[in-house]
Amino acid sequence: MFHIQTYNDIAPQGLKRFDSEFYKLNEKNEPDGILLRSQNLLTTAFPSSVCGIARAGAGINNIPVSRCSQEGIVVFNTPGANANAVKELVLASLLLCVRPIIQGVNWLKRCSGADISQQVEANKKQFVGHELEGKKLGVIGLGAIGAMVANDAYRLGMEVVGYDPYVSVDTAWSISRRVKRATDMNELLKTCDFITVHVPLKENTYHLIDEKQLAQMKNTAYLLNFARGEIVSNEAIKKAIADNRLAGYLTDFADESLIGNEKILVFPHLGASTEEAEVNCAKMAVRTLKRFLETGEIKRSVNFPTVEMAFHSSYRLTMIHQNIPNMLGIISSAIAQTGINIDNMINRGQGEVAYTLVDIDETNPEKIATIKKQLEKKAPIIRVRALVQKEVIY
Repeated sequence: MFHIQTYNDIAPQGLKRFDSEFYKLNEKNEPDGILLRSQNLLTTAFPSSVCGIARAGAGINNIPVSRCSQEGIVVFNTPGANANAVKELVLASLLLCVRPIIQGVNWLKRCSGADISQQVEANKKQFVGHELEGKKLGVIGLGAIGAMVANDAYRLGMEVVGYDPYVSVDTAWSISRRVKRATDMNELLKTCDFITVHVPLKENTYHLIDEKQLAQMKNTAYLLNFARGEIVSNEAIKKAIADNRLAGYLTDFADESLIGNEKILVFPHLGASTEEAEVNCAKMAVRTLKRFLETGEIKRSVNFPTVEMAFHSSYRLTMIHQNIPNMLGIISSAIAQTGINIDNMINRGQGEVAYTLVDIDETNPEKIATIKKQLEKKAPIIRVRALVQKEVIY
């Protein structure tokens, strides 16, 4: 039986995938897994029972990822599950850049009288805008969201240029061949009418767009940030706006210093706020966490490598350990000393940590418990689990 601790309102369509025969929700203070959305876990002390944490969303800045790696906790997210919702909001924001829709609606709310139709016809010229067709859009970051934005913006008739030095093979296949590739971000900054940012928040992307980058943009250009607030320097934005070096800034991340400026449009973090996105994220998070708990396989982890291996043997040992030489030799020797044969093995490393799956030819639970204890005594090994179908031996 696996125990899961949930935080926030997780879509029931996802939670119901935890079949009651093997899972209990919020019934134990020492859970095997944690499922959350926006709950802040940065200062949370995790019980030693916690093996995995799954966030129903892409960002993981509310989870102490580095500490989790040290404690042998695998952290998962759900990249792409809310991509369509964010993409649609970005496209809507592009339209708001060129058409003063909000201004027009707000003006009309203040009108009154039986001649309101005549008032509209007499004053609508002040809300004349432009069209997106033929304008140039720069997309920084061609992951799940950026690729969708690029493709759909092209279908709207825009000229699209994308920049991402780390684009994956899967994403590359999904991007229209009509989307041009920039080899340098500066090339994109200098030539585009609109620039939208879709990169994760990391040490090297903090204030990716700062005063230096804004200075390269056209003073008629708009910047859109629906990735993470800290990717763009708010101070640099305010200065560029004040100096008329930027036409406007649209962001999904509220900051008091940005409120009240007519050239800055701030949304109340609406990017993934659709029922469909919440359901998709919940389903993906549950599916990923279940797969890890039941088979030991890792997919969509932010702190451990992807590790997949068909589970055919009676038992499987999973080990999180330091990524140092001869770990496979240490593990194999420890298992061999108990007289147990290894059916299959896979090992992957990522930074200072590594992960190993070992399928063994053994059906005696006592022998499994013995080898598990012996492996746990090995200093470089952080965590050991022994799996048999949908059960785990502690």
